[in-house]
Order: sequence, then C-alpha cells, then structure tokens
Amino acid sequence: MDTAEYKQTVTAAFDRAAAHYDRLGVEFFTPMGLRLVDHADPRPGQRVLDVGCGRGACLFPAARRVAPDGYALGIDIAPAMVEEAAAEAERLGMPHVEVRVMDGERPALPERSFERVLGSYSVIFFPEALPALVRYAGLLADGGRIAFTSPVFTEDTFPFLPPVFTELIPRSLLDTLPPDWRPEALRRRFNSWLERPDDLEATMRRAGFGEVGITDETVPMVAVSGEAWVDWSHTNGMRLLWQHLPRDEAQRLRERLITELDAMRRADAPLSIPVPVRFVTAVVDR
Repeated sequence: MDTAEYKQTVTAAFDRAAAHYDRLGVEFFTPMGLRLVDHADPRPGQRVLDVGCGRGACLFPAARRVAPDGYALGIDIAPAMVEEAAAEAERLGMPHVEVRVMDGERPALPERSFERVLGSYSVIFFPEALPALVRYAGLLADGGRIAFTSPVFTEDTFPFLPPVFTELIPRSLLDTLPPDWRPEALRRRFNSWLERPDDLEATMRRAGFGEVGITDETVPMVAVSGEAWVDWSHTNGMRLLWQHLPRDEAQRLRERLITELDAMRRADAPLSIPVPVRFVTAVVDR
C-alpha cells in the first residue's frame, strides 16, 4: 500500500463530505459516538483526545463529561472536518474544546498528556495500526484509557457495511474499487487483528495496554427513507464505491438500494438497520 496516496484519498474524501457528514436524514455515527463515550467514561477535569474527530460525534459528548475544568482535543486529517467541528464548538459555547488538523497515525502531542483517548471508526483505519497504538499508549497518563470502535468483521460480509448489504450489493461491482479497497484486501488488513477477540487483545497488549475489554453491541442505523440512506452513503467510506462505478451501474445500484431498503420499512416509519459494532477499551500498562 502506498501510505501517502492512501491518506490523500481519505483526506480528499472526507473534505468533500464534511458539510453533510452524518447528516441527510441518517443517524449512526452520533449514537455510536455517544455509546463509545459511555465505554470510555471520561470524568470531570480530565483531558480527552478524540482521534479522527470528524464533526464531533464523540468530541462534544466527551467534552460535556469533562467540563468545566477539563479539556477536549479533536484531531482529524481532513481540514474541512476540523473547520466544521471548530464552528460547532463555538456555536455550543465550549471554550475547553480545541480542534486541530493532524495525522492521527503520528500525533504531534506531548507524552502522558491525556487521561482518555477515543477513536470512533478511526484508529482502525491507520495503515500501521500497531505502531499507532503504541504512540497512543505513550500519550496517556498513568491509568489512562483508550476506547475505540470497529465493525464486527466476519469472513462472510462486506467489510464496513451492515450484514444486510451483503445481499443487496452485487459482488461484481466491487471489482471497480481500487485494489487496496476491495473486500479481499480489506479482510487481509482488518480481519487479521480485529475479527477474533484473542487476536485483538494480543495486539492491544503488544501495544502497551492491559485490562482489555471487548464488547459487541448493536447500534441502529436509522434513516428517514431508503433514498436518504443512499444519499448519506456518498458522505462516508462507501463514497469510494460510488466514485469508481460507471454512471449507469451507479444509477442501477441506487435504484435497487432505494427499492430494497424502503421495502424494509414499516408503513411510514423510518428505516432501521441493526449494525454490529465492537467497542474496545484498554488501560495503559506501565
């Protein structure tokens, strides 16, 4: 993998998506972020770092927990995301929140400067996750805790998509993706340390953590309609698929997804898709 090219791709994708990220009539990252903060359990007066903060789904709930004397720093590689989060911090009147553009894989921050490190669907994306986790162990004060989320990876589902989409998206369409983003490549990269709890715990211990907790929960992805979900999917990781599909294939997939997703709704009720999410916590071990 060309790490520089990979990060440029991610940055560009989220810069373009920032204005509508986790909006457009779909809720997922916000409720998942709230639940992650519950697992992290930041306390009043503590210092919190949110890695890949996006628009603040974890950052602001954590900031509320540490107020009024604590500090919350959000970092993101995408400048547009940082701009959106900074504007929200100002709107909410949270002077103890700071947001910076920064490569989360190599955070330029002082050692032992946080009691909590959070990463909602972010830490796992680093090209070299283990060295990055070692760096985060170094950023935590004694007794500090890391908490992050991951999809529940299995061999029989598409990486990063709820299980229902394994049947809805023809596998042949995924051949249009760049090689590093095709399901087989993603499984080699992510399943190797995230699929089996034993492998995940071993990775955390090698990175300098103990008291590893792994909890799988279902987080509902709620959309006002199938069309809202499809529009929203252009603002997150699935954007790469849309970008690489020929126009006619993209239109056929859009129509199919809207039809099938709307068929799952009950009357005029919103669409609710159960998404398995893995919550990982660990305490720095020194």
